[in-house]
Amino acid sequence: MKQSKVRLGAIILGGGRGERLSPLTSYRAKPAVHIGGKYRLIDVPISNCINSGINLIHVLTQFNTTSLHRHISRTYKFDIYSGGDIEILAAQQTAKNKDWFQGTADAVRSYWDRFEQMNATHYIILAGDHLYKMDYSEFFDHHLATGADVSVGVRPMPTSTASELGVLKANEKDEITRFVEKPQGEDLINELADMINGEKKVLASMGIYIFNKEVLTEVLKIQGDDFGKNIIPHSIETLKTTAFRFQGYWEDIGTIRTFFESNIALTKEKPHFTFYNEDNPVYTRQRFLPGSEIRGARIDHSIISEGCKIGNATVKDSIIGIRSIICDGVQLDRAYFMGADFYDDTNEKATLPMGIGENSVLKNVIADKNVRIGKNVKLINKDNLSEYQSETVVIKDGIIIIPKYATIPDNFEI
Repeated sequence: MKQSKVRLGAIILGGGRGERLSPLTSYRAKPAVHIGGKYRLIDVPISNCINSGINLIHVLTQFNTTSLHRHISRTYKFDIYSGGDIEILAAQQTAKNKDWFQGTADAVRSYWDRFEQMNATHYIILAGDHLYKMDYSEFFDHHLATGADVSVGVRPMPTSTASELGVLKANEKDEITRFVEKPQGEDLINELADMINGEKKVLASMGIYIFNKEVLTEVLKIQGDDFGKNIIPHSIETLKTTAFRFQGYWEDIGTIRTFFESNIALTKEKPHFTFYNEDNPVYTRQRFLPGSEIRGARIDHSIISEGCKIGNATVKDSIIGIRSIICDGVQLDRAYFMGADFYDDTNEKATLPMGIGENSVLKNVIADKNVRIGKNVKLINKDNLSEYQSETVVIKDGIIIIPKYATIPDNFEI
């Protein structure tokens, strides 16, 4: 940071129930969902903080928190000389508050007595389930240079997506003059749109905010539990609120479709987002696994994580997670196989071995951790179903999902 007297602390919001990502969120919080074969969504904002020089980080959590807490505590540790700290703050009952977090602002409000006493002059509020890389120090410098009370990270987006976003207008000084949450109707969307780089687009809120500490103290006193719906509209009306225009890739991982496509897009030769960047790495837990064994497989535009054993299979446009076992004759086409938390070579109780059995076919599939798929299985959505649900197979938006720990018997077809 350019000024020694200011310090930016980070507050990362762990999200709600994540029902639109179910069944991936049945056993874990949304930010703990695995992405890219070996990472979790929470690794993205934490890594952005570390790469931006922010070492005072707080993660607010609420639902299905066990794996998220375990991952953070095992992965991120600051030494005693850095002055940094990463702290997990779970929803709790207190004398003042006997309820769960009611929204993003209420989550911060619930711990404000603690945040107010910390050695930070400003706070950046982040979501734990977005996919992007940003240097927050540039955002912070913009906030200080404009003399803003509140700054909002914004990104140009197509008008076709406006009805699902928080859309704002900003003048040539980057001062936000208007904000509409999920605008409906073509006339209103056109009114909010501008020509940006030769295309008609809207400025969408990324759900990333920087507040001066004293300002955040005051705005949290107003009624309303959500930053996007309550705090930011109030700030625009009463405070100097500016827009930081972000031009890079950004995706809100809100649905199974966006989650699936964002993962498969990682396999492209020139993806919009990549984990292959030594200058701005994405950190995650070190597992000390061996390199993967590939025996006769034909692999095209795919990512293979460490610790895998892959036989004479065909893997195309797919991601293979850690400790995956894939037998001969398997065909994977646009599949995300998350792998396993352990090898079960000595598991005598299991009816099927971990991984994918011989001659099975998976197309447009997400297979969660620790699944057992038998031989000659066909997961191809042969009836082109949009929605379907059973104990072992779920289809959402045409994508087949195998829940964590599920067993798919030999010769099963769907």
